[in-house]
Amino acid sequence: MTTLGVEEEYLLLDPVTGLPVPLADKVRTAAGLGPSVTAQEVQSELLQAQVEVATPVCGTLEEAAGHLQRLRHAVAAAAERHGCRLAACGTSPLRHGRPEAVTDKARYRAMRTQAPQLVAEQLVNGMHVHVAVPGREEGVQVMNRLRVWLPALTAMSANSPLWDGHDTGFASWRTVVFSRWPVSGTPPYFHDVADYDRRVQRLVKSRLISDPGQLYWQIRLSAQYPTIEVRCLDVQLRVDDAVMLAGLVRALVSTELEAVAADTPAPDWAPELLGAALWHAARHGLGDTLHDLDGNAHPAGDVLYQLLRHATPALEASGDTRRVAALVDRLLQDGTGADRQRAALADGGLRAVTDLIGAESTAAP
Repeated sequence: MTTLGVEEEYLLLDPVTGLPVPLADKVRTAAGLGPSVTAQEVQSELLQAQVEVATPVCGTLEEAAGHLQRLRHAVAAAAERHGCRLAACGTSPLRHGRPEAVTDKARYRAMRTQAPQLVAEQLVNGMHVHVAVPGREEGVQVMNRLRVWLPALTAMSANSPLWDGHDTGFASWRTVVFSRWPVSGTPPYFHDVADYDRRVQRLVKSRLISDPGQLYWQIRLSAQYPTIEVRCLDVQLRVDDAVMLAGLVRALVSTELEAVAADTPAPDWAPELLGAALWHAARHGLGDTLHDLDGNAHPAGDVLYQLLRHATPALEASGDTRRVAALVDRLLQDGTGADRQRAALADGGLRAVTDLIGAESTAAP
């Protein structure tokens, strides 16, 4: 069975004001001292108001769910001990009128020098799914085939509608914020791994990026692990939604590995169509149309069911069909995290939003 791992980024918020608080070092240390968490599983992020967790390599979705629940509870308990709250939301609903403190690492200090306003606005949190691939060549060919599913995955994961205390009109404002970096969004088509490496090396040699870690494409080859890394997802309010997306991503990677082995051509979408479809998904989430494998617009639910049908053989092989399909059905009924944040805002204002985020971030699946 193909293995996977999940990374999640969280905010630390003041439980009264809902504003970000720069307590990541203290929270990480406290979480890492607990009996159920290793220091390597709780990591620093760009800003001191953010914490990242990384699961071990998982063989099943049950393992991934257990690790995410364990890590969320450990970080939440550490945050509470330091007077703040873990928030699994794609953007901070509120911000200070000043830049947030940057984590004191050379890499992050260099990023602040390179792009001070972008760094000041990086109160955004994603979920990254790593799926094992047999080799880097296969990984590049899978990337070429997965690009057409990025809009659907972005829409499903949308959980960042609020910014500076108001509704942005976007279901995934995080996607827009992150697209401002020089190498971001949908990756280009690569002929093979040599083409991938040549183009990445050119970016580094030209000093347009400092290292491959600044490839902020929505899918990339991992620089550290023998995996493909899908990065288009907002962090999820609920663990079970995160697990659903991880299962779908793994199934899509397995499906496209079969297509690579069969020498099936990758879908041929023009770059401008891919870019516009991703923007449209970030804007509307599941509230409008999405685009099918041929680039045609259909109701979002129809495209999600097409995605499920496409991935069903792989879901069956891993034993995940019932779990993932049920959670996709619930998503279409209950809405995305963005939908639920907006409903809370309408019912009770920003306090209701932060209460929702706090409660769902550590709720049992």
